Amino acid sequence: LQKILILLQVTLSVVVGKTLMILFPNAVKRYILKMGEKSRMNQNPKFSYENWGPTFFSFKYLQFVLKVKWKRLEDEAFEGHPAPNTPVVTLGGELCHVLDFMKDDRPLILNFGSCT
Repeated sequence: LQKILILLQVTLSVVVGKTLMILFPNAVKRYILKMGEKSRMNQNPKFSYENWGPTFFSFKYLQFVLKVKWKRLEDEAFEGHPAPNTPVVTLGGELCHVLDFMKDDRPLILNFGSCT
């Protein structure tokens, strides 16, 4: 049921976005570029709206967003249930899963932070 609701939500979003992109291309371009400023994407010298902007609201965009949202459904944690085995990347660039770090009966402690 959750996947169907996500499918409907994302599909509606893509249809509305594509329609607005056709009817008001300049306004949608400004909006997408504004989003790029917030994420600092425009600080990349190779950043060019013409390279990726038209891919917004495409079928591939729909597939990608659905894949990400559906994958996140599997990563939800609930009290009293087993922890999700979320994929992670080590500092060395190796792809593994959180539960790969479990050892014997010791608890696994995850510590998150950031450096700015």
